[in-house]
Amino acid sequence: MKTRTIIIFAAVVVVAAAAIAWAVSRGGSQYQFVSVTQGAITETVSVTGNTTPVHSLDLAFQTGGRIAAVYRQAGDTVNAGDVLAQLDTSSLQAQLAQAQAGVAAAQATLANLQAGPTPQNIQVSQTALAAAQQTLANTYAGADNDVSSAFAKANDAVRNQISPLYTNAETNSPQLTFPVTDSQVVNNAQSQRIQASAELNAWQAELAALEPDASTSTLAQALTDAASHLDVIENFLTTVSTAVVDNVNLPAATATAYKTDVANAVTEVQSAASSISATSQSIAAEGAAVAQAQAALSVTLAGSTGQQINAQQAAVQQAQANAQQIQVEIGQASLVSPISGVVTVQNAKVGEIATAGQTVTSVISASDLEVDAYVPETDIGKVAPGDPVVMTFDAFPGETFDGKVFYIDPAETILSGVVDYEVKVSFNQADQRIKSGLTANLDIQAKTDQNALVLPQYAVIQNVSGTYVDVLQNGQITQTPVTLGIRDENGNVEITGGVTAGEQVINVGLKAQ
Repeated sequence: MKTRTIIIFAAVVVVAAAAIAWAVSRGGSQYQFVSVTQGAITETVSVTGNTTPVHSLDLAFQTGGRIAAVYRQAGDTVNAGDVLAQLDTSSLQAQLAQAQAGVAAAQATLANLQAGPTPQNIQVSQTALAAAQQTLANTYAGADNDVSSAFAKANDAVRNQISPLYTNAETNSPQLTFPVTDSQVVNNAQSQRIQASAELNAWQAELAALEPDASTSTLAQALTDAASHLDVIENFLTTVSTAVVDNVNLPAATATAYKTDVANAVTEVQSAASSISATSQSIAAEGAAVAQAQAALSVTLAGSTGQQINAQQAAVQQAQANAQQIQVEIGQASLVSPISGVVTVQNAKVGEIATAGQTVTSVISASDLEVDAYVPETDIGKVAPGDPVVMTFDAFPGETFDGKVFYIDPAETILSGVVDYEVKVSFNQADQRIKSGLTANLDIQAKTDQNALVLPQYAVIQNVSGTYVDVLQNGQITQTPVTLGIRDENGNVEITGGVTAGEQVINVGLKAQ
């Protein structure tokens, strides 16, 4: 259609030129001239785009864990360095305290090595060993109570909380009191009920045989056995929970009550398992502390060599590195905004488990905006970084905003089958009124010639013969070839060759002057 329009326009111009020539040949003087002017002309590429944040970040925790606090919600303004959400670090804090204690012990050992086996050093090492042994003994002293408490919770969960769900529960043929869709679940629920009773009975027998002054090895075995019994009970409760969910025609109120019973039982058993695990971990850590204190005393008593001192210095550095690593992990438990801006997405919820690397929060720069637009391939060759841009916004009628092109994507983007290139435009001056997502009309001032020879485009003839203007010489119309340069949005064209400033050419377009 564009080619056809040019041909038609050229034909009209040819006819008009012929008419002027005929009029002149008849001695007429009714024709119009257009003067070649000299001045500035700017070629403009006009496109439409949208404002977008210069910085748009999706944030995720570097480590997984339970979310303990959320400090910022969507729409809140934040500064760089603000904490947006926080994971639970109680376990890490405990590990840090233990690691710092390890650093202190390693440093004390190093100091002892460097000082030599003085009576004071020996006394310090002996005191440290006695304190570590006493701490371990205290933990072992409470182990039998921990095991007994865990048994009581497991026994209550199985024989009290779950009892409404079974008949003949303590026999070799317990039966669920309600039908279940999956027969395999029924079989598992009934066979595991038998196993649960067996575990509790065996556990009770073990506790009865546990002497008040049992050895540490016996207590350690009791903790291991308790953890094993609890695993069986937990598996059983998982099966029972599945059976309640898959019930057939169980009244809603009864189903709800059963689910509550199962949940209570699971909570009891998990609490017991957590307590047993914590005691076992404490014994392991305190046993290591005793071994370390014993080693330190042995070193003190034996005196030290240069090699021993070097080795202990390395041990101090390793202990410090371990503590620093835990401090890093604590730092990674905080989700921090690296930029100042606005929170656009906040999916973090207190109590939920966050997965490492999974986006939970998004932040955009509030005032640092750009305009993104797409320029078709026919115009992209005219545009270059640094080109000035005049922008208008539908949101601010009658106002203009200045900017410049700062980036052109080297790769093409296909939009509706047309090859385009993304262009990014910055603002010369920030304006707090401008928001992300606004529609912007861009006039990119691609090329400018400050001292160009300019004619209106309607005074130039373009056809299959070439590009030229009509001039009047000695009463005759003469076609003068011209070379064109840039064109502006007002219908003017640069003439780079063929005419001179001030020269009169015939207005072949017959436009009023």
